[in-house]
Amino acid sequence: MKFKRIGALALTVMIAGASIIGCSSNSGSGTDSTPNDQGKPDKVVELNFWDMVGGPAEYIDTAKKLVDQFNSENPTIKVTYQSTPWNNWYQTFTTAIASKTAPDISTGAGYQAFQFYDMDEILPIDDVIEEWRAEGKLKDFTEGSIDTLKYDGHYVSLPWGIDIRVPFYRADLFEAANIQPPQTWDELRAAAKQLTGDGKYGILAPGDTGGTHYLYSFMLNNGGGLFDENKKVDFMNERNVEAVKFLSDMVKDGSFNPAGAGFKGDDATKAFGQGDAAIVIKNPGFKDALPNLEGKVAVMKPLTGPHGDTGTIRWVNNIMIYKQTKHPEEAKTFLKWWSENSKALWTEGHANQLPARISFSKDDYFQNDPIYKLILDEYIGIGKTTGAKYPSAFSELNEIEGEGLMQTLMQEIILGKDPEEAMKKAEKKIKDIMNE
Repeated sequence: MKFKRIGALALTVMIAGASIIGCSSNSGSGTDSTPNDQGKPDKVVELNFWDMVGGPAEYIDTAKKLVDQFNSENPTIKVTYQSTPWNNWYQTFTTAIASKTAPDISTGAGYQAFQFYDMDEILPIDDVIEEWRAEGKLKDFTEGSIDTLKYDGHYVSLPWGIDIRVPFYRADLFEAANIQPPQTWDELRAAAKQLTGDGKYGILAPGDTGGTHYLYSFMLNNGGGLFDENKKVDFMNERNVEAVKFLSDMVKDGSFNPAGAGFKGDDATKAFGQGDAAIVIKNPGFKDALPNLEGKVAVMKPLTGPHGDTGTIRWVNNIMIYKQTKHPEEAKTFLKWWSENSKALWTEGHANQLPARISFSKDDYFQNDPIYKLILDEYIGIGKTTGAKYPSAFSELNEIEGEGLMQTLMQEIILGKDPEEAMKKAEKKIKDIMNE
């Protein structure tokens, strides 16, 4: 396979990780599963499954129960479950890969499999996709989600979650101020300005990764994108500049809390819950983060941009198999089982993203919830990747999101810096990543 660019951070972490952790393998063990006279296997294949934290504590408990169920149904395979936090996830995986302690299989970020495939560390699952295509099973996946994960002519992972960003608002604060939910950017700006005062703010964005989602959402809502149709960096196009200037104008209005530049996601959630901010952009599961506000939190319908566009940022989070596994066929068995049997991660574990499977999303758990139903009906179809306007995803997107350049941009916007100058600095870093 042709070697492709590996980010400087990934390479640095890999070298450091290899020297610290060493080269002992953490992959599953056991190779002989021949039954003995009692009908039980003499040896059991062991697989390590790293699952990114996908929700509250009950998510992890539910995932463990599902793994136990798989193990009981598949006595020749034993899967060990490890819940893996999103904090420093990039370093966690690159270090494990470098030290030859990668898991057999994991869930992960939207573009994670692409970058690790470029490192020759991901096992393509073309055979699984073709098997399911022949059986008609691919029809159960959200439109476009399977092909989003096709890279370099191969299917590198399997969709399991649709992670999308939508604007939440405090319906009680809007009602108290006699403001209707906005439907356009102008209405959003006016509402945020009216809801600002006495130490309260119309809108709040954190300075961490969550803040970058505001940038992506408004750029895509305005028909923009980081790239053109030929995968050339097009960060300073007029639609992107217009979107970032719009956010900057809201900062000048005083509608953004300037302290947000130093906030983490939990800080923003707390401020929203206390009524210190009326609007935040979050993932679908955010509604469960503030159970004391049930009935007081709602999702806006998709905003219409100044040129009539709709859109928001979305990722197809996925499950992937690593080449370091000693048991690829057993890993594929678990991959397929997990995909087909994990609905309880939502109905019992309250996963904070939406399922990639259409049949799961038709469950009453989603259809009887007005927030989930609105997102499924009106947002899923307009979600776009970080790589828009290029039609498919690619490995460098993982580095663009992981390097912090968009975080810095959003922080500078919140602090009132010149938007075009801030964008130019971000553009340079994106071009560096893309070798332009």
